[in-house]
Amino acid sequence: MIQDSRKETKKLEWVDVHTHLHLLDIPAEEAIQAAKENGVTTLFTIGTEPKDWPEVNKHAKIFPAVKGALGVHPHCANVYNDSVEENLSKQLNEAHIQACGEIGLDYYYENSDRKAQQNAFRRQMALAEAKKLPVEIHTRSAEADTLCILKEFQVPGLLHCFTGSWSLAKAAMDLGFGISFSGIISFKNANDLRETCKKVPLDSLHLETDAPYLAPVPHRGKQNQPAYLIHTAEVIAQLKNIPLEQLSHITKQNKNKLFR
Repeated sequence: MIQDSRKETKKLEWVDVHTHLHLLDIPAEEAIQAAKENGVTTLFTIGTEPKDWPEVNKHAKIFPAVKGALGVHPHCANVYNDSVEENLSKQLNEAHIQACGEIGLDYYYENSDRKAQQNAFRRQMALAEAKKLPVEIHTRSAEADTLCILKEFQVPGLLHCFTGSWSLAKAAMDLGFGISFSGIISFKNANDLRETCKKVPLDSLHLETDAPYLAPVPHRGKQNQPAYLIHTAEVIAQLKNIPLEQLSHITKQNKNKLFR
């Protein structure tokens, strides 16, 4: 079990806007309890393909602290068809599902054809727009096409696990999108990302773990979990030169503005 001895940290509340509870090696109950003990009172657990949607639904229904997001990840875009869309559309109506995601484009790995990715991305953006839901966007090595598609819709959301350029962040924020930072911000080789983070206004800022991936310093090499969010928060508070209390307050406000 993870514990933090700093009294001021324990009093603060945090939101992990992007995690994958069903992929953790530990039971969801244990991860949620550890998160709570480290101030993480709200978690958004994310489904990336139809086969993991039942687990996301289960966790979001059972645990009050957990909200769900469902979508088809660009890696899985080749499976997207009318049947998948019909299934997704129905599930996005559930009250415990509060976003469509993660969706987007990934030209780095190209596990799916680019045209298939673009098609799945556009169709899911249209679903989110129709249902007035925010989106959680995955984009890697696809900045121009990502922005092009985002501009086609009137949909709020965030760019999750942001590692892109300042120009991408600025253009996305101009469209009303938030920017979410993960444990990567603490990595030794993330100087450019830290400089970008300094420029992102507080009212556009979100925090996430993307657990089980990308554990922050000092937990590199371990499986990530929501309880580790505090380490990302500490780095960002230092970069922004603000108290942790202020960062906690503003990121909760940003969550409340974005999600229903």
